[in-house]
Amino acid sequence: MNLPPFHLAFPVDDLAAARHFYGELLGCPEGRSSEKWVDFDFHGHQIVAHLAPDAARARASNPVDGEDVPVPHFGVVLPMAEWKRLAEKLQGAGTRFVIQPTVRFEGQPGEQATMFFLDPAGNALEFKAMADPAKLFAKN
Repeated sequence: MNLPPFHLAFPVDDLAAARHFYGELLGCPEGRSSEKWVDFDFHGHQIVAHLAPDAARARASNPVDGEDVPVPHFGVVLPMAEWKRLAEKLQGAGTRFVIQPTVRFEGQPGEQATMFFLDPAGNALEFKAMADPAKLFAKN
């Protein structure tokens, strides 16, 4: 599947912390930047951390498979081996998870490994991997 890259701009309160988190911890190469924003290559997609210290993040969640999933959130669907490596890296770095790395919908068409955590500005991210990538949009 060859998808066009998406673009997402989001608020942060500290560009240095965003550079460390997205660039060093998550391994996203940095693109263009200014004193007010930084582009990152997020697995082939363009995400932009905009300095907006007064942009309060609303804290909400929805129940999904027994967990309180933060809303809003963004992320990417990785191959399972890459997801496992990232989970190990984040655990080794002492990341505090909103939802620990886990398997959800076990035995169902949408079975997936997932984890949720916050960036330094409080933006929620989800990284997941499908047990069967062909069933990303499968209905139960």
